[in-house]
Amino acid sequence: MWIDRDITSLFIENSDTIQVIRGPRQCGKTSLILHLDQGFEEISLDNPSFRDLANQDPELFLSQFNSERIFIDEAQYAPALFPSLKRKADLSKRDLSKRNKTLIRITGSNQLLLDKQVKESLSGRASFFDLNTLSVAEILKSKKYRIQEILYKGGMPELYADPKKDPVKYLNDYINSYVEKDIVLSAGIQKSREFLKFIKLLAGRTGNLIDYANFGKEVGVDAKTSKDWIGILEKMGILSLVYPYSSNLSKRLTKSPKIYFLDTGLACRLQGWTDPLPIVTSPQQGQLFENLVYSEIYKTNQNYGKNWQVYHWRSKDGEEIDFLLEWKPNQFLFLESKTSPNQIPDISKYSEVRKVFKKKIPEFFICHQEGQRIFNKQIPIASLRDFLLDYTR
Repeated sequence: MWIDRDITSLFIENSDTIQVIRGPRQCGKTSLILHLDQGFEEISLDNPSFRDLANQDPELFLSQFNSERIFIDEAQYAPALFPSLKRKADLSKRDLSKRNKTLIRITGSNQLLLDKQVKESLSGRASFFDLNTLSVAEILKSKKYRIQEILYKGGMPELYADPKKDPVKYLNDYINSYVEKDIVLSAGIQKSREFLKFIKLLAGRTGNLIDYANFGKEVGVDAKTSKDWIGILEKMGILSLVYPYSSNLSKRLTKSPKIYFLDTGLACRLQGWTDPLPIVTSPQQGQLFENLVYSEIYKTNQNYGKNWQVYHWRSKDGEEIDFLLEWKPNQFLFLESKTSPNQIPDISKYSEVRKVFKKKIPEFFICHQEGQRIFNKQIPIASLRDFLLDYTR
């Protein structure tokens, strides 16, 4: 079953010579390219023999392609190839028949390795697209699912293309192959056991403020290592940090970022869940749903090429709102994620909000899990799906 990806329009409207699609393993990069245009000749550098040839003799490697339009999967494994791709791009610009045509498509799931090669060789010659796992919007357009099921399974395309796949086994394999091996090896992490424990700790703290020293202490590493590991996971498309809103008037707001997983299925698996139902009555339900709301904002921002700025709001006096979203220039929205639409905070008591936004306090919106839109004179209340319809299209 093919699930349409929201990033498609951005991708096909671009005509740069080289297109680079980045994203974690198994998020659908290769499938998307092959689905959109089968006219590109494909070769994967996951194959050791192709990888060796591309590194040892890149010009000979490129000469093996019969088509002038080529697709190189997992290109980060052949750093010696990138100067040749640069020359190929430069030569195509001199040929009028090849101008404004995409001739090379590259994918990479190892952001650490890919970024290094791209920055050194393809700067100014390529367009970049970031793909993540399926968004809630993409999943719901393909078939009806309950939000709780999506929260538990996450957005790995294979789990929806083949509903018979066991999410527990699939995500266990993913953690073993991508998180425990690929990331550890490429980042040169020596303490692999502590690193896995660290990721599980982060999954249990999703939606919380980061304390690098305490996080590290719990697994036996220092604050610098803790910060480095979070940076690696962020670059590899596993985590995202949400920084606090700041202005000249917001000195009393907390300065620590909050942490979210970009796929709630991965967070649930790392927390140890094997069924979606028990999560509903667990203490983790609220934080996981908040995580799902953030990941949906993040993916929509990515898929539609928007320029939303997302912050969290938390004052030292205890005023807290999940997200402050600047969805248009100088147009702000406060967004609270609630599992129930009946959980309505009294924002009129938030003194720091009034101090910082004297002229125009941001619109306030509550996003809940399932059900119909609720009409409230003071605060719009809608499901996650309705929120997306209101602000993302």
